[in-house]
Amino acid sequence: MAIGTQTDNDEVMSEINMIPFIDVMLVLLIIFIITVPVIKHAVNIELPQASMEKVLDKPENIRLSVDADGVYYWNDQRVEDAEFANRLTAAAAQDPQPELHIRGDKAVRYERVAQAMASAQRSGVRKIGFITEPTAP
Repeated sequence: MAIGTQTDNDEVMSEINMIPFIDVMLVLLIIFIITVPVIKHAVNIELPQASMEKVLDKPENIRLSVDADGVYYWNDQRVEDAEFANRLTAAAAQDPQPELHIRGDKAVRYERVAQAMASAQRSGVRKIGFITEPTAP
């Protein structure tokens, strides 16, 4: 028998062998069955619910507004930064402590709002909230 010659017993195979393809598919299926529960496992957290209710201002709440220029307004009265820190310290000493409601203009730099929050934290104010306007449906 010579190398490279075809004998009468050899036939040309005209069909694709599907067994290796099926084996690979079954292995991939098993891998997906094992990995999908791991991928879908997420940290369970409770997200806050937004409401369209209007917040009722109590007389003891402090409304801090920050306009587009970064100027602070304490209950609608303009206040300088040094006086702002003194007022926060006085508010933190009250019992019960008032809530600080911050309303920031959407054009104001975040830095000014962050400075107000940092000052409130340094002075000991424990309750800080943000006031926003709901979008119209």
